Amino acid sequence: MPRPTASTAHTARLTRMSALIAKDSQVIDWAALVADLNRYLRLRTTPIGLKRFKTVAEMEEVPRLRRPKHVHTTDQIVGQASRNGWTVGFTAADLVGDQCRAVVGLSPRDPAWLSGERMAGVWYENAEEASKHQHAMDLAPFGEYEALVVSPLASGRLKPPEVALIYATPAQMILFINGLQWTGYKKLEWGCVGESACADSWGRALATGEPSLSIPCFAERRYGGVLEDELLMAIPPSYLPKVVAGLDRLSRNGLRYPIPQYGVNNDVRDGMGVSYG
Repeated sequence: MPRPTASTAHTARLTRMSALIAKDSQVIDWAALVADLNRYLRLRTTPIGLKRFKTVAEMEEVPRLRRPKHVHTTDQIVGQASRNGWTVGFTAADLVGDQCRAVVGLSPRDPAWLSGERMAGVWYENAEEASKHQHAMDLAPFGEYEALVVSPLASGRLKPPEVALIYATPAQMILFINGLQWTGYKKLEWGCVGESACADSWGRALATGEPSLSIPCFAERRYGGVLEDELLMAIPPSYLPKVVAGLDRLSRNGLRYPIPQYGVNNDVRDGMGVSYG
């Protein structure tokens, strides 16, 4: 059967938006972009952005900025943006220790950190296993930035963010990935370090500039408010118009969220025939 065409004003707008992001992310209508994501995926958690700043003074220029009043994990501060809708700026002094600081580039990957001493006997059998874990983590480079800000993408306050953080259920996430792969197909490959899985998401995305999926770890769920059925995609925002354009085409093909259950006992040919003819 013929495929639906994508020659609509909506898809044309997404194409223009993608070109603009590649050229100048400051001119993007971030609220419209988030609305498009929610139209196709019905996300229940606020999509947020993350950006590093070379100085605290630069960070403090972000509008409506909150500063932590307590010591936190990075997971908690990310949760304040994604669960509460806050714009929060933080430095190394606001974080509980070097595990959190190193992932976002606020402390070095030094011998003490690489030893993993504090995780031995807690998450790993011994010091050798803990050190292997530390060596496996993807980290933002140290020494270039003093502060970071997390903020809802729709606010447009980061002008632009370096990384977008999207929490979604597995069903939402696979369609997000399908949208990303609609054009310019590329097999996506990630890893899992286990605990400290923020290294698999925002750590890897900051280090590589590539979309980075993670299974949020115990600490992210205990301290960061991540729900038990959520995955996390950290992705440079320049990819997002491409994702939305792909979701638009998939939706036109009847491939949309929520995914309706067909039934395990029905003749599959009736269902698959709608998609494949």
